[in-house]
Amino acid sequence: MVTSKRKFFANIVLISAFVLGFLFLNGDGEKVEADTKDVYKNIEILTEVLRQVEKNYVEPQKAKDLIYGAIKGMVRSLDPHSSFMTKEEFRELMSETKGSFSGIGIEITVKDKVLTVVSPIEGTPAYLAGMKAGDKIIKVEGESTLDMSLMEAVKKIRGPEGTKVNLTVFREGEKKPLEFAITRGVIPLKSVRYFLLTPNIGYVRVSNFQGNTAEDLSNALEELEKDGKMKGLVLDMRNNPGGLLSQAIDVSEMFLDAGIIVSTKGRTGSHDIEARAHKNSHPRAYPMIVLVNGGSASAAEIVAGALQDNKRAMILGSRTFGKGSVQTILPLSDGSGLRLTTARYYTPSGKSIQSSGITPDIEIKFIAPEKDAKKKTPRFIREEDLKGHMIGESITEEKKSEKKSETDKEKKARELLEKDNQVRRALELLKGWAVFSKINEDPSGNMIKQ
Repeated sequence: MVTSKRKFFANIVLISAFVLGFLFLNGDGEKVEADTKDVYKNIEILTEVLRQVEKNYVEPQKAKDLIYGAIKGMVRSLDPHSSFMTKEEFRELMSETKGSFSGIGIEITVKDKVLTVVSPIEGTPAYLAGMKAGDKIIKVEGESTLDMSLMEAVKKIRGPEGTKVNLTVFREGEKKPLEFAITRGVIPLKSVRYFLLTPNIGYVRVSNFQGNTAEDLSNALEELEKDGKMKGLVLDMRNNPGGLLSQAIDVSEMFLDAGIIVSTKGRTGSHDIEARAHKNSHPRAYPMIVLVNGGSASAAEIVAGALQDNKRAMILGSRTFGKGSVQTILPLSDGSGLRLTTARYYTPSGKSIQSSGITPDIEIKFIAPEKDAKKKTPRFIREEDLKGHMIGESITEEKKSEKKSETDKEKKARELLEKDNQVRRALELLKGWAVFSKINEDPSGNMIKQ
């Protein structure tokens, strides 16, 4: 019993040291001394509560569980993105940036005290089940998510491949909550896919920012640019929940030769950074349009803001999520970890992304295609429909090209353009861009000065 009490109070000393150390590292001079006195006074209350729980609670409690609970409550009160992680939770978090993990494939946060889907990851069980950005998860396996921490929610939603998780979701516009029974799967972390929309306009989809995103994007661009015919690019970051800051900087730098990419400002100078672009060894002068929506967050917003403020790309879609804070992952001595908000992001123009997000240059809402859209589209009678019409000189070549088998990537491009009004609009703008560029050129190919 004596040994147990010694361990208990040793843990209290440890948590006191943790709090005091945190204050020491995040303050200076007289302010630290004042804060330290205040903390000592309140630590006495914490010690008193722990002692009463240990002595009088109806069932025995482990000292470690009480201390961890106290730390979790303290960190949870800071903001929705800060969290304390057990050793197991910390290990799971680290697995998100490399390899793969088992779950349903959603990025979640706490918004207005409600567990909210930032975005489903494309191609994952959650995405295929129909979950959407902005969905509010009100129950997990019948248990209310009210007051559930982010890490607790993640732990409950994840699980072994092949097992099911039941989610109750409130979606704006629906009369009653939606029920999802989703089978967990291995969530691949490949984040880049690409193809040509036309022979000279490329499309790249970046679904998240993981450890290999910049490398994968570089390879994709090299493939699209290899014949030298690229005249425009659509960079799709809709429903991209973000990820690693370093990857967002590297991706931005692929399209910039100079200027600020992003800056961060924290409570101490050690968290203030300013990332700048450098002369690109592979210049990319073609016009770009970046697609974003309410599911574009964090690292995706950094890239969009960098390209927008540096006048490198036009942003099209709807306002982004607005997650403009920096979380630093701090490993702790017993293998647990602390995810702590330490700074805010700012775009090159000095605008904070937090809450406000990125406002597109051209705001266009996504319109879901109707199932019978083709049937409803009127078809006009053309010359070719008239009996006995003369065959044009180019008809033979056109017919030959129609017979040519369609590749998988050509099929993807055609299907995307058929169902996605935002991609169609981006393509129209890039085509118009090319046309106006030709108008402003003299016959030698040089731009005419206006």
